[in-house]
Amino acid sequence: MTTQAISQWNLDPTHSEVQFKVKHLVISTVTGNFRNFSASLEKHGDDFSGAKVTFTAQVNSIDTNQADRDGHLQSPEFFDAAQFPTIEFVSTSFEKKSDSVYAVKGHLTMKGITKEVELTAEFGGEMVDPWGNRKAGFEVSGLVKREEFGLTWSAVTEAGGIVVGSDVKLLFNVQFVAA
Repeated sequence: MTTQAISQWNLDPTHSEVQFKVKHLVISTVTGNFRNFSASLEKHGDDFSGAKVTFTAQVNSIDTNQADRDGHLQSPEFFDAAQFPTIEFVSTSFEKKSDSVYAVKGHLTMKGITKEVELTAEFGGEMVDPWGNRKAGFEVSGLVKREEFGLTWSAVTEAGGIVVGSDVKLLFNVQFVAA
C-alpha cells in the first residue's frame, strides 16, 4: 500500500485577488473586491484531487471603489461587519473534472449563515518562481444568491426595478506557494 505525500500550500496575497460582481438596477454590474483575505490548501499526491481548502475574507476590507457604498455593505443592512467580521469557506471535496478543471464543493459562511456551494476551479499550472518558490495558480468562479446568506436589503425604483440583483458572481484569481 502506498501513501500519498501531503503538501501544504499558502495563499500568496500579492499575486491573488478576490472579486464579486452584482447587477445594479438590472442594467449594469458593480464589481467589488476584498483587500484582506487568506487561504490555505492541503494537497495529497501529484495533482490537486482531494485537496482541502480553507479561505477567509475580512468584511471590513470590502472595496467597491465607492466609500459610501463600502460603508453600506459593511453595515447591518448587508454584511454587518461588526457582528460578522469574516466570510469563510471550507472545502468538502475537490474533484478533478478534466486536465485543468476541478469542481470544489464546500461550506460558505456569510453573516452567520452557512450553505453548501459549488465552485469551479480552473488550474493554471505549477511553476517555480525566480526565488525557488513552487507556485500553483487557479481561477475560481461561482454564483451565490445573496438572500440565502441573509443579505436581504433591497430597494425598488419608481418604475418598479430592483436596485441590487440577487445573483452574486464570485471570481478569485489565486496563487498558492508551497510551504
